[in-house]
Amino acid sequence: MTDMVVADFWFDPSCPYTFLTSRWLLEVRQVRPVEVRWHVMSLKVLNEGLEVDPEGDPEGYLWIPVRICAAVQRDHGQQALERLYTAMWTTGSGDWIGDLRTALSTAGLPVALAEAGHGTDYDDFVRASHAEGVGSIGPGVGTPIVRVTAGGERVVFFGPVVSRLPTGEDAGRLWDGTLLVAGTPGFHELKGRPHEEPDLHGV
Repeated sequence: MTDMVVADFWFDPSCPYTFLTSRWLLEVRQVRPVEVRWHVMSLKVLNEGLEVDPEGDPEGYLWIPVRICAAVQRDHGQQALERLYTAMWTTGSGDWIGDLRTALSTAGLPVALAEAGHGTDYDDFVRASHAEGVGSIGPGVGTPIVRVTAGGERVVFFGPVVSRLPTGEDAGRLWDGTLLVAGTPGFHELKGRPHEEPDLHGV
C-alpha cells in the first residue's frame, strides 16, 4: 500500500492563481494518495515595509478575507476552511472573492464570522501561520506555498502558478513532476511562459 502524503498548503484567499493551484491539489487528491491541509498566509504581511504596494490595496481590503479564513481555520477546523475557500470563489460574480457572508453561509458556517474581517483579533494567528509557511521555504516567494511530507522527508515549493486547471491524470503528472524538480538537491527556481489571465470558469 502506498503511504499517504501530506500537502500543507498556505494561501492568501484573494489570489485567483492561488485558487487555481488549490483546485489542482484537489484534483491531485483524486489520483494520488495525498491529504491536503489548509493554512492561511497574507499578501499584506508579505508586502509590509515595501515602498510601493504591489497589490494596490491602500485601504487594506485584503486583510478582510484572510482574517475570516483565519477565524475559520482556528475555531472550526480544516474541512470548514476548505469549504469556505471554495465558496469564496464559487459564489457571487466568480471573478473575485464572492460576497463573504454568502460564502460563509454556503460553507455552513456562522455568517457572524464576517465581522472577524474588520478587527484585529486574528492578526497574530495570521502572522504566525504566514511565518510558518514562509519559514518552510525562505524569502522571495509569494502565495501559494506547498510543503509536502512523506516518510519523514519534506519537499517545499512556491506554486505551481497555473492559469488553467489540469484535471485527472494531467493533474497527477504535474504533481509528480513538481515533486521531482522541487525535491532535486540544489534546485532553486523554474519559470514557464508569461502569465495568462486565470481561467476560473468551471472550477
